[in-house]
Order: sequence, then C-alpha cells, then structure tokens
Amino acid sequence: MRFDFFRRHDSDNPLAGDAPKEESSAAALPAAAERSADGYVTYALLLDTQKRVAGYRLAWHPAAQHNAAGAGELFKALVSCVARHLNPPKTGWRLGHTVLFFDVTAETLAASELQGLPPDNVVLCLGLDALMDADVRPILLFLREQGFRFMLCGAEALPEDPELRGLVTHFDVGTGDLDLVAQLRREEPPGQPLHLIATRIAGWKDFDACAARRVDVFLDGAGMQPEKKEEEAGRTLQPESMLIVRLMQMIQRNEDLREIEAALKHDAALTYRLLRHINSPAIGVGVEIHSLRHAVTMLGYSPLFRWLSLLLATSNAKASPPFLMKKAIMRGRFVELMGEGMLPSGEADNLFVVGMFSMIDQLLGVTMQEVLGKVQLSESVQQAILAREGVYGPFLALAESCDEDGVKAARLSEALFMSTEQVNAAHLSALVWAQDVSPAEATY
Repeated sequence: MRFDFFRRHDSDNPLAGDAPKEESSAAALPAAAERSADGYVTYALLLDTQKRVAGYRLAWHPAAQHNAAGAGELFKALVSCVARHLNPPKTGWRLGHTVLFFDVTAETLAASELQGLPPDNVVLCLGLDALMDADVRPILLFLREQGFRFMLCGAEALPEDPELRGLVTHFDVGTGDLDLVAQLRREEPPGQPLHLIATRIAGWKDFDACAARRVDVFLDGAGMQPEKKEEEAGRTLQPESMLIVRLMQMIQRNEDLREIEAALKHDAALTYRLLRHINSPAIGVGVEIHSLRHAVTMLGYSPLFRWLSLLLATSNAKASPPFLMKKAIMRGRFVELMGEGMLPSGEADNLFVVGMFSMIDQLLGVTMQEVLGKVQLSESVQQAILAREGVYGPFLALAESCDEDGVKAARLSEALFMSTEQVNAAHLSALVWAQDVSPAEATY
C-alpha cells in the first residue's frame, strides 16, 4: 500500500517519478530529478531549549542563478538526494532518532520520492491553504497513517475541523509570540501534545524567551553569532584547553612519546576522554586501545593530532552551546571528506583540522589570533583558516558556501572539479558522522 498509493503501474501517471529498477543503481547515481535540478543540500538546525540539535530543516540551493526547474522538481531533487545518502536500501536510516523537516506544497505532497524516507523521522511543513485543500486531504490522511507528521506554518490558530486539527503535530509560532503560544497550549488536542517551533528569532534573547516557554527554535545553517558577554572580554584558554594545546605542540615537534605520556598523566579525565574517542566505532581500528603509546602505535601522530583538535574544540563544553560543537565537528568532517581522493591520503587529518579550527574561536570564546599563537599550525593550514587560501582553503570555502549560496558553491566546486553529487554526499555523510561522535552530548 505504501508506494502504490502514489503511482499506478503505467507510464502515464505523473506521480510515478523516476524510481530505478535496481537498488544498486539508485545508490550509485543521482535521481533524474536531481540531474534536472542541480543543487546543494542546506539545512537549518532545530535546537531544543538546551541548545542541542534535535533535527534539521533541509532545503535545496539551486546551482544556477536562474534555474529552470520548478518547485516540484527542486523538492524531488532534495528528497531523492537525502533518501539515497541517509536511508540507503542496504543499511537503512542512518540518523537514529533525529527528525528531518521538509517544506511541502499541495503539489509536492504527492511526490513518490517521499516514500524513500522513514515516515517516523520526517515532519512535512505546509501552509494553511494546502492543509485546507479538499483534494489534498486524502493524501494528508494517508501520509499521517504511514507515520509522517505535519507542521502548520503561517497560521494564527489551529484549524477548526477536528480531522485536520488532528493531523497537525507541529506548529510554527514565528517569533515565539507569548499570546500565540499560550493560545496553542490551551487548544492542543487531549493526549496529543503540540510541538511548537519558532522559525523567525532575531537573537539569543529571543531564544531564551522561547526556551522559557518550552518552544524549540530553528537556526539557519549560517547561524547567529555566538552570545557575547561582557565578562568574556580578555578571556584566555581554560586549563584543560591549555593542556590539550601543549600536547598538540609536543606532537607537532615530534617529541619523545614518554614525554607526551607524562604530560597527559596530569589530567586523568582528559586521558579517559581521549581513549574513549579513539576506541569509538567512528575510528574503527578494530583493536581496543588502552594507552597513549598504543594509540600512537596504531594511529600515528597525525591522526592523534586530529583527535586532540576535536577535544580542544569541545574542551569548553560548559560555555559553548552543544549545537556549535556539533556544527564544528560536522564542518571538519565535511572538509575532510571533500578532499579525499583529491589530495594525498596523509592530508586528510589536516583537512579535518582546517574545518574544525575555522570555528575554534567561537567554541573557545577567545580570538583566533590567540589560538593560533599557541597552536603552531602549518603555514598551509593557517592560510586556509585565515584567508581561505592555499591548498586547503578552497575546500573550506566550499563547505561554508553550501550554507549560504548555491551559485557560489557551484563556482567553487567547479574550480575543484567536484560534482554537486560529490559535495552533497560528503555533506550528508559528515552530518551522520557528527551524529555518531559528537562529544558535546556524551556523558564523561
């Protein structure tokens, strides 16, 4: 019943889409919809009241300024790409309990590509006109029966029709207006809590107001600047961060392993965190590592430096919001994956450090100059971080552009001889990887 609702077994059905005959080809090649609507995946973060990432609102940035594809084709391109990389046939859903949000219209609700996504992990965002459309109601009821949920956008109240009201699981409260939130709390159906989300906040004061009302918030990919507090003026690195910096410097100078071990023994908690990361499934060395000496033997200095950079980025966990740490981890992996196969294998760890360190000032609450003054990174890495230049700079610039401008991303990816498919594959894989290794949400 799932798929046949959306397509007949004939060639005339406009909803049939371009489903491939073999799963292997579906995993290997972009769908026809993507090829006709070239673009890049971007996202807004869904933050809960503790500033943790609870989901993503995905969108599609066309690669051309005047893209001829219609809204329906762009939507199909986005969903096809996401389904292929995040819900492949052989492995299934790769994001655990994370929820994805997609903007839909009366037209795109009937897209067969939606059937490539797990309904329990998808919320479809639609306007009141689409919700009230009598011709669309059977599709809405069918999708809800499957497990898809709906967020009502641009409305000032829940619909009066009980059947339609029962379909709405999420509600866009705009700026988080107090009166609207209170009204919706009174009107939510018994036994069916309404998930309220603010989509248009202007700053962190607005976020705090929403958090006080138990309202989650969407933050776009570019994001707001981190909160600045008066007491942060003149801040310096914290003791744990300084120890990590010292270890990174020792590794860069190729100092004797016994000296590095002696420095690490000054902080048992840091030793535990480091070994826990190295033993995580994301590393996948297949051998449990019990000591720093063993770690260096198995991994080498360069990968160890990479993981110390990850720990440095998360060493200020009490002050840095979890979403910012996750974003930095994701960017590091994104930049690294884009360089795989294009640069020598030994460069991968440098690419990860470039991506991570591009946000290190925001994470640690100190200036970039102070961080780089204490961690003597190579000239090529510093060129990338400070000016987006050198051998690594273009990869970092491309990763940043995917959050902002599809046309710019297309220009940068073309200069690197990368297809949109390669960039999107790296981006979504980085999202999965950050989900698995994010230390910001782990308990130590």
